[in-house]
Amino acid sequence: MMSYRIEGKTGSWEVVIGLEVHAQVISNAKLFSGASTHFGAEPNTQVSLVDAAFPGMLPVINRECVDQAIRTGLGLKAKINLVSRFDRKNYFYADLPQGYQISQFTHPIVGEGKVEIELEDGTVKEIGITRLHLEQDAGKSIHDLAPKESCIDLNRSGVALMEIVSEPDMRSPEEAGAYLRKLRSILRYLETCDGNMEEGSMRADVNVSVRKEGEPYRTRCELKNLNSVRFVMQAIEIEAMRQIDIWESGGEVDQETRLFDSVKGETRTMRSKENAHDYRYFPDPDLLPLVVEQDHVDHLKSTLQELPDAKRARFEQEYGLPRYDAQVLVAEKAIAQFFEQVAKGRDGRLAANWVTGDLFAVLNKKSLSIHESPVSADNLGKLLDLILDQTINGKIAKEVFEEMVETGAVPSEIVERKGLKQVTDISAIDQAVAEVLSKNADKVAEYKSGKDKLFGFFVGQVMKAMKGKANPPMVNESLKKQLGL
Repeated sequence: MMSYRIEGKTGSWEVVIGLEVHAQVISNAKLFSGASTHFGAEPNTQVSLVDAAFPGMLPVINRECVDQAIRTGLGLKAKINLVSRFDRKNYFYADLPQGYQISQFTHPIVGEGKVEIELEDGTVKEIGITRLHLEQDAGKSIHDLAPKESCIDLNRSGVALMEIVSEPDMRSPEEAGAYLRKLRSILRYLETCDGNMEEGSMRADVNVSVRKEGEPYRTRCELKNLNSVRFVMQAIEIEAMRQIDIWESGGEVDQETRLFDSVKGETRTMRSKENAHDYRYFPDPDLLPLVVEQDHVDHLKSTLQELPDAKRARFEQEYGLPRYDAQVLVAEKAIAQFFEQVAKGRDGRLAANWVTGDLFAVLNKKSLSIHESPVSADNLGKLLDLILDQTINGKIAKEVFEEMVETGAVPSEIVERKGLKQVTDISAIDQAVAEVLSKNADKVAEYKSGKDKLFGFFVGQVMKAMKGKANPPMVNESLKKQLGL
């Protein structure tokens, strides 16, 4: 792969990128209270006295949230810290009732790990994970419901988040996009976060800096709360260009937090970037250090499902799939499961071609997820059976599939009702071939004089005469025989 560089007035610049991903933990209750985490409830209907910071209310750790963080750490091939600690991170927002956030700073529950990404040109790269720590989310400030007031919804206050911090190992928007997609895929496989960026259950803060080749890192800026892979990639490119313009004009980039405006295509200042000492971290006096037994970690590891990289390798070996096809199929857990149901006991490559080709085309056209597929995995498998046992040929299968999409009918019923069974009677095929050759004697003469491409013309004419129902290999054999080949 060619290294990604941005050309400025003074030559090329390298972009240095690190991501801090906030992933909402899948859990029925919040990190330190029993309040519900259900999305979409009426404002301020899922708030306990702990979430609202009433005096004297003490936090109680949710064990399932801890287990979800450990599962995620294991999925990231990271070190699980058996002893971790919660700290108070002090800052003041209207939607933060306590005036501080319970987070982890110097002693996170998960240490160093790694994520392997693959780029479009096939390049494989490893991105380091610095740490994963647990923390509680803040509430939500709403500024467009009243002309002179801001409204506060505390439903999200206290919801468990995993903050997954990468090393500054990414060097292009494409790498950042691949990392975010791969991380989301792993979280969904583990069922520790649903990865729904539109609902805010997965958000990314992006640290961007630029430098000349061989230089130490220059000042970075943080782009806050990006909620789509596309926006992350756009924001990186725009922010990198902004910084390059500043450096090349003799200025200095200020370390700050910025917001990305996708409409105007620009980043703008939000606030000066805080350092750790600005938050006045100290151990939360209401919470003991979190101690986890190694036996419990081992138990959780034994229950983990097969993750994307392992599944891709198995698909390549078990079904004989090219790496690219396997990569596409394992990107989403639900798609991998659908494919395996279609491929069970059948030709894996044929199954992969139909899922990634015809089925994906329909889903994209109708803007449907695999869960909403108008053709079930069971019925698509039955369609492949009809191809494999030569009841229908590939051309007829396309016609049957189109009706399956529209009606949801079983393929065998469609074939029976429309009389689409493949003709495998060699005498009928021989007769059709003879008639086509007789009607096209001039073309036969041209073919025999060296115009080999006319063979395809003859095949097409025979298939047309037999309304597409002839067995193609048998047509080819009959033609070769009657043309004296």
